[in-house]
Amino acid sequence: MHTTQTALQGHIADFGMDTITLAGPLEAKLKAVRAAGFGQIMLAARDIVGHPQGMDAAVQAVRDSGLRVTGFQVLRDFEGLSGHLHSYKVDIAKQMILMARELGAKVLLACSSTSQHAVGDMDAVARDLRKLAMLALPHGIKVAFEGLSWGRHINEVHQAWEAVERADMPNLGLGIDSYHQFATATSLSLLDDVDPARIWLVQLSDFMWQETRTVQERIDTARHFRVFPGEGVHTQALSSLVRKLDGMGYRGDYSFEVFNDDYQQLPLPVVAERARQSALWLAEGVLRRSVPLPGAMRLRAMSP
Repeated sequence: MHTTQTALQGHIADFGMDTITLAGPLEAKLKAVRAAGFGQIMLAARDIVGHPQGMDAAVQAVRDSGLRVTGFQVLRDFEGLSGHLHSYKVDIAKQMILMARELGAKVLLACSSTSQHAVGDMDAVARDLRKLAMLALPHGIKVAFEGLSWGRHINEVHQAWEAVERADMPNLGLGIDSYHQFATATSLSLLDDVDPARIWLVQLSDFMWQETRTVQERIDTARHFRVFPGEGVHTQALSSLVRKLDGMGYRGDYSFEVFNDDYQQLPLPVVAERARQSALWLAEGVLRRSVPLPGAMRLRAMSP
């Protein structure tokens, strides 16, 4: 049994969960993720600052869990601002970088700005991202820049990559989220120019309808109605995305970023088990990384 469990964990070594998917206190989330066989966790700032015993206790809980920290999220609306708004965001970024360092997170996720006050000039955006990367560099933190599908000026992955290239910092790379890729119906061919060695993080989720017809529906779906890969209607598209990234040479982490109000009402082990089944489907059915396991449970095909 121990050998089988170890092998199953090996299958999903590249996959992790986001704490935002789970209800309850931080320690319970960490325990459920670990018990499901995952070896890593993506942390949200609210898990840390909202801990009833304070940030030090939260950091200790993460360390005691034995889980590797995939990354820390999320810095919002950083680029394209000026004056006091820019100074304010720099202060926020500094604090988040320090928190990431304390947690042992090597990646800080930053999302493209939705602010009405942000300018779209790509030189200004690149300048701001360069500053953010320089703030993170002394702490050994990488910055993954992700284009939100409702971003004011940058809302697709190739636009985010252009900003990363212009900023030209060794610790600045790309964050890719499958939800935003599908919400904007962005062609996979637009990933062809992306350097896979500069992709710091890939977050995966699906949802239950084919398209989001308005910006508000896109936002609401993203924040309340995501499901695990293999549970929604974009199974084929998600498989194609993961295979595309793998074919490009991406060998980094995949984390399940699943905002779902229903999952917040379910027992933690139930949700974590759904995540485990999704990870096994991706590892064995999509990436074909399985090895024969005598007597091991066969992976059930996940319904489209």
